[in-house]
Amino acid sequence: MEVTPSILTADFSNLGETLDEAAAAGINWFHMDVMDGNWVENKTITFGPALIRSARDRLGPNVFIDCHLMVTNAEETWNQYVDAGVDMVIAHIEAVNDFPQLIINLHDAGVQAGCVLNPETPTDAILDLLPDLDLVLVMSVVPGKGGQQFMPEVEAKVATFRTAIDAQSASGARVPLLMIDGGVKDHNVAMIAEWGIDIAVVGSGLINENGSIAENLSSINAALGQ
Repeated sequence: MEVTPSILTADFSNLGETLDEAAAAGINWFHMDVMDGNWVENKTITFGPALIRSARDRLGPNVFIDCHLMVTNAEETWNQYVDAGVDMVIAHIEAVNDFPQLIINLHDAGVQAGCVLNPETPTDAILDLLPDLDLVLVMSVVPGKGGQQFMPEVEAKVATFRTAIDAQSASGARVPLLMIDGGVKDHNVAMIAEWGIDIAVVGSGLINENGSIAENLSSINAALGQ
């Protein structure tokens, strides 16, 4: 299982140094949480394409950057994030009117397409999209609410996706990765790996715990037996 840091919890006055530290620790996938101050419940505004472009320029072309769009207008603004240098755009099924068309647009633009669903959204909302997606993101907290605890009840949702993705793989079709985000730390990361998660987004457990990013990543890897 791969670990990707959410830079949302970083000190933005030292963001460049945080990115450098994460890259030096061996991290090669970065997760960018974009909130527009409208769609998430706490009305938080985070950052947009300009900061992502700065991160891309800092990190160079050899790392993978996704952006998780918690916005109302992903269908109209996705191209700004592609232009900023992301490799994948992840949008919410709850906020997009025509997700199949968004997938087509993203693939035509040369980037990968991800779909994310909130804890209360049923898996049926996106199961039909799996053959065309590159990634499914299961939220294990409610987007936009800080300090939440990991929601273990999403295990059933992860299991549904894992079964469907594995069946898709056996048929020779496109195989999307399975990601989880929210409340992931070294004490529960082994559990979610056992669920079949491919990529775990870790924010405070990687960036804000005592110790360096490399030390915190080492603790997570130790919990994974890696």
